[in-house]
Amino acid sequence: MTQTLTRGVRLGYGSGSVATGAFGTVPGLMLLPYLTDSLGIAALWAGLIVFLPKAWDVVLNPVAGRVSDRTVDPRGPRRPWLLRAGIPLAVAFALIFAGPDVGSTVAEAAWVLVFFLAAATAYAFFQVPYVAMPAEITSSYDERTRLMTWRVAILALTIMLAGATAPLIRNQVGGRDGYRVMGLVMAGVILLGVVAVYRGTRQTPVGVVEPGAGSLREQLRIVAGARDFRLLLTTFVLQALATGCMLAGVDYLATDVLDSTGASTVLFVCFVAPALLLTPVWARVGARVGKTRGYLLSSLVLAAGAALAFSALEAPAVVVFGATALVGVGYAGCQVFPLAMLPDAAAVDARRTGSNRAGVYTGVWTAGETLGLALGPGLFALVLAIGGYVSSTDGDVVQPESAVTAIVLGFSLLPAAMTLLSLLWLRRYSLDATEVDR
Repeated sequence: MTQTLTRGVRLGYGSGSVATGAFGTVPGLMLLPYLTDSLGIAALWAGLIVFLPKAWDVVLNPVAGRVSDRTVDPRGPRRPWLLRAGIPLAVAFALIFAGPDVGSTVAEAAWVLVFFLAAATAYAFFQVPYVAMPAEITSSYDERTRLMTWRVAILALTIMLAGATAPLIRNQVGGRDGYRVMGLVMAGVILLGVVAVYRGTRQTPVGVVEPGAGSLREQLRIVAGARDFRLLLTTFVLQALATGCMLAGVDYLATDVLDSTGASTVLFVCFVAPALLLTPVWARVGARVGKTRGYLLSSLVLAAGAALAFSALEAPAVVVFGATALVGVGYAGCQVFPLAMLPDAAAVDARRTGSNRAGVYTGVWTAGETLGLALGPGLFALVLAIGGYVSSTDGDVVQPESAVTAIVLGFSLLPAAMTLLSLLWLRRYSLDATEVDR
């Protein structure tokens, strides 16, 4: 198996993050405000609508991994699914925000739920095979870090562009039509990423793939017994929960606390620009101190930035932007390191057992990430409901002071606490380069 990958291979694989970045970012940023401030759905019910399709993915992702493990195709077991699932993902995404105005809150909520569920299903069969590919592209501990560096850099760029432009498109067009146009544009971005990664991985080396023996339940049981994978997954899920909570709060923080709809774009640029610029720096840090220590350090930076964002209640907006930028610095490392450590855990398992369960590993991983990112907006919606947030069909409501406080807490101290909590599991992780490259 090739140990040193070409730049074309790294770029080709990394381009898939255009699709995953757009789908992972825009619903988390725009869907909850769409439900509460455009369709007039109460915060608690809106949170449930955002959560349920992602909860379905938690069940579906391991199945998608199992299916891709056992796919027989000249293109490899993973690559065909990039198109099979990626194209339906783009179509379903556009339809989420394209619902007709029928004057029924229940019917409009059902429309969103159905097509978000369809998009989540397609995403599972795209994302799981995509994430499984690095374990089979290269067996090198350090090469996987370099491969993930390209992926995370493209992911950060996509998050910045999608997260910054989605609110701008909505605000420029205005009303529900703004959401419809935004949905179409972002669906086009997803489709671009799908086609790019499919074409870009034509020359990607693929190792020998031997599907793991036994039933899915048996393989899940074995994967659950992999101590280091379990510790890494728990850390990542808690941090995905923290990130999802902050993402859901961006539009509310901009509108109801900073009193500026344009601040949504500024917050996103502050969050993602440092991640885009510093991803290679974190990779070098990992090469010097190891992935685990690098992950720990980046997590502490993320938590510090989130805690500082609590100043939004009193401090000028520039302080909040600075705190968000600090979150972005930590976020870059919190993407590079775990995504480079995941294939290490899968490869060690394959060497120890002689059975390749990379698809099941990544299926469980993606299920965990999906759960965290789904619980984030759900938790934020719960905080809004406790704070007495008032929903509307035009967003033109003066929120009570308790709701404003809830928005800031959900964006700052709550994510900071969850990130720090995750380190209780990370500090017990033990795989290093000696173990992986043995």
